[in-house]
Amino acid sequence: MKTKLLLIFVLLIFTTGFAQIKPFRFAWMSDLHVGSGTGEEDLKRSVDDINRLDGIDFTIVSGDISQSGKGSDLRLAKSILDDLKKPYYIIPGNHDTKWSESGATDFIKYWGQDRFTFRCEGILFLGLHEGPLMRMADGHFAPEDLRWLDSTLAKVKKDEPVIIVTHYPVDSQIDNWFELLKRIKPFNVKCILVGHGHQNRKLDFEGIKGIMGRSNLRGGKKTGGYNLVEAEGDSMRFSERTPGEKTLPIWNRISLKTVNYLADTVKYERPDYSINSLYPDTKVVWRKETGYTIASAPAVVKDLAVTGNSNGSVFAFSLKDGKTLWTFKAKGAVYSTPEVSGTRVVFGSCDSNVYCLNLKNGKLLWKYKTGASVVAVPVVSNNTVFIGSSDHKFRAIDLLTGKLKWEFDGLKGFVEAKPLIYEGRVIFGAWDSYLYALDVKSGKLLWKWNNGKDEILYSPSACYPVASMGKVFVVAPDRYMTALDAATGKMVWRTNKFLVRESIGISGDGKSVFARCMTDTVISVSASQNSFTPVWVSDVKYGYDIDPNMPVEKQGSVFFGTKNGFVYALDEKSGKTKWAYRTGPALVNNIAVKDRKNVVVTTMDGSVMLLRSN
Repeated sequence: MKTKLLLIFVLLIFTTGFAQIKPFRFAWMSDLHVGSGTGEEDLKRSVDDINRLDGIDFTIVSGDISQSGKGSDLRLAKSILDDLKKPYYIIPGNHDTKWSESGATDFIKYWGQDRFTFRCEGILFLGLHEGPLMRMADGHFAPEDLRWLDSTLAKVKKDEPVIIVTHYPVDSQIDNWFELLKRIKPFNVKCILVGHGHQNRKLDFEGIKGIMGRSNLRGGKKTGGYNLVEAEGDSMRFSERTPGEKTLPIWNRISLKTVNYLADTVKYERPDYSINSLYPDTKVVWRKETGYTIASAPAVVKDLAVTGNSNGSVFAFSLKDGKTLWTFKAKGAVYSTPEVSGTRVVFGSCDSNVYCLNLKNGKLLWKYKTGASVVAVPVVSNNTVFIGSSDHKFRAIDLLTGKLKWEFDGLKGFVEAKPLIYEGRVIFGAWDSYLYALDVKSGKLLWKWNNGKDEILYSPSACYPVASMGKVFVVAPDRYMTALDAATGKMVWRTNKFLVRESIGISGDGKSVFARCMTDTVISVSASQNSFTPVWVSDVKYGYDIDPNMPVEKQGSVFFGTKNGFVYALDEKSGKTKWAYRTGPALVNNIAVKDRKNVVVTTMDGSVMLLRSN
């Protein structure tokens, strides 16, 4: 009888996970957005308030530290957070990584890392982010971060209590959300703390308790706020704190008892690849995994595809079989799409250099040092490299010698996209709200244009401008498509009839401009008309999409990719879908088209592949 009672007692302990937690208390801030409105003042108030409270063991900060990833805003945020008397643990959010002039390296520079682990009273806190890095997209857990997570969890006992901290809700707002969930479900995960939504909410991530914390910003109120979290016994309680005033009643209480997530039999949503069966003649010829984030397009020339990744590696792959022909290692991440001219390949790196390599063997020919990260895409014309940098300068560099020809220092933001060379002008956008036109020979400013507002997040700076028949065409996050006089920068027409964002391209003959809308639709617009004149409007049904992916026309087909791994080929004359293929869940970078049958694709999960449609 005693043996049976003992067995029942042991089973109860195992199934309920009733491990009493010693009391501890922490502050939880999220979405600080320093650099916008009241972000700085609201953060100072919260830090002062936390320092005055008794019994705070530590503070967690779950992303969006800055408004736009500027180094100056991150430094300011750090100087305020460093006034906390107790330790704090911090991760970046999408505002720190998407618009980052440093290529998301400043965050690591200032805080030492962009993820964390620590223990308090027997609970392991584990924080990591999901970018997205440098591209407008869903969140994405990078391959390098998933490897870190694997190595961290390999040292964790299955019964050790774990709390996960990240920025995005762990659902389809992250393109590979399931990669995190499948890794943590075998463990004793108590909850996942997230930000991003700017409000307190109770969530559920496939059976795992999710808690969204409010933004530290005041919004329309007199002051901002954060959460106080108290763990004691078998529960954790969440209360909102108004700095300098009061702690509001408990708004959420969760149990810390163990849950066996592996016993869950619910079939949860996963990416759907059924579209591939509709176009059986489109297949992957070869695919390579580089192991690190790729946030740039490949360059394709003859029988080679060249691309870089966040590890600073630049690869040349054989188009025939995907064999790696050479590798070059920069000292910083490469988010700059390589540009090939003759036997030379040029790109920028977050180590602040512009590199020129021998295309045949990957050997360094020269490098040019700038004052900050180079995340921009170069263009080469007449043996001159034109490229912007995050030091707010735009340069012309001799392709053969690597010597500076001229430098324009009139920018107030960094450059990301590929410049356009047109009628003696080099035209590009910067993250300062302006589109610039410089004299191609001297670098003299000829004109600049913006939409009438100085909001940098609406800058026409992620799209690659196109031009034809005396007009320059751009799209921007303000949802407008604009045609400008190439000679003067004066507006010819401007419309938001179709909700575009950052994806624009042009036909090989210059007669049609293609723009991709934020939901389902691609449009073809006449380049010759002095008013907005659609040639066709195609309902492609790709859903909601914000990938800054430039449509490319070749041999009668228009190619583009989406934020969730789809590649489409449309008929240039009608807009009808010729074929589609899903490469995976991750964002597709700009596509490199070899011919109407063969395209090279890179995706944010570090993949490079050759797609062929017969």
